Amino acid sequence: MAKPPLQVGLLAAPDSWYAQDLTRAAAKLGEIDVTTVDFRRLQATVGKAAQFSHGDQQNADLLQALLVRTMPLGSLEQVIYRMNWLAEYERQGAVVLNAPRSLEIAIDKYLTLSRLAARGILVPETYLCETWEDALAAYETLGGDVVVKPLFGGEGRGILRVESPDLAERVFKTLSRTDSVLFLQKFVPHDGYDIRVLAIGGKIWGMTRHSVSDWRTNVQRGAESRPHAPTDEQLEIALQSLDALQLDMAGVDLLPGKDGSLYLLEVNGVPGWKALAAACQADIAAETLSHVRAVVESRSSA
Repeated sequence: MAKPPLQVGLLAAPDSWYAQDLTRAAAKLGEIDVTTVDFRRLQATVGKAAQFSHGDQQNADLLQALLVRTMPLGSLEQVIYRMNWLAEYERQGAVVLNAPRSLEIAIDKYLTLSRLAARGILVPETYLCETWEDALAAYETLGGDVVVKPLFGGEGRGILRVESPDLAERVFKTLSRTDSVLFLQKFVPHDGYDIRVLAIGGKIWGMTRHSVSDWRTNVQRGAESRPHAPTDEQLEIALQSLDALQLDMAGVDLLPGKDGSLYLLEVNGVPGWKALAAACQADIAAETLSHVRAVVESRSSA
């Protein structure tokens, strides 16, 4: 009798490049069916028999694994509900990658950097506060050249370099009026490139991202990606980061500073791979699904 295909739910927009790439990879690997799941359609019941469903009451218990490929914006209630849904779904025995608690830490830059700094990993000097006055004082303390980031989010969105007191005051006042947490990092001079290390299970890939026109090195902003073999130091930092945050897969961003130090900038628990797959000529979608299958089989035999 033929083995039934592995049923993998994919929390992603159906028309996204990543959903299409994973669907392609599933067909290539065989014995894997991928179903896209919308975060906004997650449903649950509480009572005699807890049930989890998505979409038009499709039973989520029929899925053998759930791969989180996106983390959409929402109200505080919506975000908490979605994360609690994933946590309860996992508690009932489902495989969720990455694990909900690990995702909660990884999407929060403050928690992530705090955990990694406690491991002795070098991160840029960082300051967080809620008032523009405190932020302005921190701006001066950090040397008058800072990078302002949103607490949540990635791919270079919402990031601004602030080098003048007038701009600093305007930016900090605007953020305060929107009830934002002000997240400031001391700007680290660099040579126009950073390093992305992608880890999936025990496998590692690397690329450098080079920009000649912008201090930011995100591919989405036009940076050029090139394959890169991580050094022992870079590999050690990446593996320590995954261990500290208990992530199965992650993108770890490292910045070689002009001072000769290697800084950890960010750990992405929902890592993209479009640029890296092209740079490294690797089928990352297939590697991802192969890892999901290995985790499911490992837990089934335990």
